[in-house]
Amino acid sequence: MARLARSIDGIHRLKRRFQHLATPPKGLLLISAGGLGDTVLFSLVAARFAALAEPDEPVTILLRRDGAKTAFCLPSNVNVETVDFARFGAEPGYRWQTMEMLWQKNFRMAVSTDFLRHPHLDEAMIEATDAPHKAAMVARPWRKYDRALAANSRMYSTLFESGPVRVDKVVRWTDFANHISGETLAPPKVSLSSASMVAEPASETREIIIQPFSAVAAKQVDARIYNALLDALPADYGVRITGLESDLEKNPEIRPLLKRQNVQFDSSTFAEISPRLRGAALVVSVDTALMHLAVALGAPTLCLASAAYVGEIVPYDERVRPENVTFMFESMSCEGCLGDCIH
Repeated sequence: MARLARSIDGIHRLKRRFQHLATPPKGLLLISAGGLGDTVLFSLVAARFAALAEPDEPVTILLRRDGAKTAFCLPSNVNVETVDFARFGAEPGYRWQTMEMLWQKNFRMAVSTDFLRHPHLDEAMIEATDAPHKAAMVARPWRKYDRALAANSRMYSTLFESGPVRVDKVVRWTDFANHISGETLAPPKVSLSSASMVAEPASETREIIIQPFSAVAAKQVDARIYNALLDALPADYGVRITGLESDLEKNPEIRPLLKRQNVQFDSSTFAEISPRLRGAALVVSVDTALMHLAVALGAPTLCLASAAYVGEIVPYDERVRPENVTFMFESMSCEGCLGDCIH
């Protein structure tokens, strides 16, 4: 199905070559194709990229549909488009519809803000814009797609070498934004606490919020750790364990924690739980989107991390790390393997 879907790329390329849009290009497109946590972190630098727009020029941020639940963190003066990347890669009709939408918007500039890019997904969208100015970082090496990524690199008018594979994301984005804007701004702290979109803190102040679930199961920790934590808490603290019902189904060892008198399960959306995060006495989370959101909202946060996944996102670089977060992991010589264990 993927090859069939991609077969329409050449047809759309021919259409763009022989059918010209009537109005001059106008508008800035920023593609941020990461997950929920990436959207939270990208919101810290989104305004710096948005500043590339010309006066009175609209700014559009394109997100993966499954990464848009934290889009409320983005600046309110940008337009948000979402694309189902799975459908874009598999369904010819949806792929054509998306390419046509991007082309018809007639952007003056299209920027891929991602270091890790897929040559047939987000890069295909960048090409479909037909924007006169396209910018990106040199893509992260990807053995399966290195040749296609190298071929695609020719479409960019600006291509920035952003450094080694493991660089803090906020720092990397800052360096890229500085490069294409000509600025020399320092990386921002991970903080949204003064943003106008953030709801006021919930009234409860003696509440602990625990997020034990991750889409990457290897980032999770043994449920006995949470049992020990709950045993150590004063009895007058309330505890909320956040997640989806499907998370409990996949991780039944967490269910016994909910039998405790002061513990309840909370399946609120990220936007709904934000006020509670702001007012929490402590947030304990594995390396996942809710952790980034809690830190950005100013909550005292303890991240239970895995050495296998440190180096790119956690722990934060000292230049962007606020005082309200502590990262706990067992450092080891082979850390940063992203789960590809040599042992």
